Amino acid sequence: MLTVGARLMSAVDTTEVVVIRVQDRDARLECGGAQMIQVGSDRPAGGRPAAGLDTGTQIGKRYQSAQAGLEVLCVRAGSGALTVDGTPLTIRAPRPLPASD
Repeated sequence: MLTVGARLMSAVDTTEVVVIRVQDRDARLECGGAQMIQVGSDRPAGGRPAAGLDTGTQIGKRYQSAQAGLEVLCVRAGSGALTVDGTPLTIRAPRPLPASD
């Protein structure tokens, strides 16, 4: 179950995220094709991102899924791609700052 503030890590690479917003608490958040686990859990040995799900994550970027109402912040980059219920998350575009004259 996903909750706001939860810290999750990938089971197949170095990706770590913090959940910023979630509507569907039963959504399945994955990285590299494997379900993400709580930070501090034992990471299974020998895991690698699945083919096609190895496009990577970028530190400091917010990833979102409008369908699941999910937004996460990447706090540690990795080689796996983030998905929720099999659908890839997209990088949230930054909001433009107001112009100052």
